[in-house]
Amino acid sequence: MLPPDQVYQLLRNLTSPVVAITSARGSEKNGMIIDSAIRASIVPTIPRIAIFIHKFNYSHKLIYESGKFGLHLLHTGQFDLIHHLGFQSRRTADKLATVPHRTGRLGVPVLEECHAHFECRVVNAMDTGSSTCFLGNVEATGHGGTSMPRGDVMTAAYFRANLPKAWKGDYERLLKEAQGHAEEASRNITMEAWVPK
Repeated sequence: MLPPDQVYQLLRNLTSPVVAITSARGSEKNGMIIDSAIRASIVPTIPRIAIFIHKFNYSHKLIYESGKFGLHLLHTGQFDLIHHLGFQSRRTADKLATVPHRTGRLGVPVLEECHAHFECRVVNAMDTGSSTCFLGNVEATGHGGTSMPRGDVMTAAYFRANLPKAWKGDYERLLKEAQGHAEEASRNITMEAWVPK
């Protein structure tokens, strides 16, 4: 077996695009950044998305309790949005207060500026220890604020390669903190059935 750091670097090749996830429950709403979203169906008439949300993220309870989320493909010009939604917590700031958005068909925030957005209703969930994998049926989609997508989709590799130097220290610190929170929780997986909301 390779050393853990080498295994981690190899696993980074499986990372999805960098996406913004939005959620809402009542008057509470939030936006966050993840790179753990995948297409979960090859059937064009049954579009599905799977996302992994850590339980320590504020958005986890909003998605778990509402049974819905928005996923936004970002373009390569959206570093500032990634910094804004990904480098601070909803526990200390209303992150969507200054981000142009509207309420979507499912009641989740839809960001005005993105490559494309998908509104999803959770149809199943799986505990992964430190996170929950939410499987969502895509029920609405569109391009953010324009009729056509703009720019290339932001990938995790592009983000890491072009991360502004001024943000690198914060990025590494936040990643290490998240890994610390996730390490112990990842050892315990609870089997439970998803009850549709």
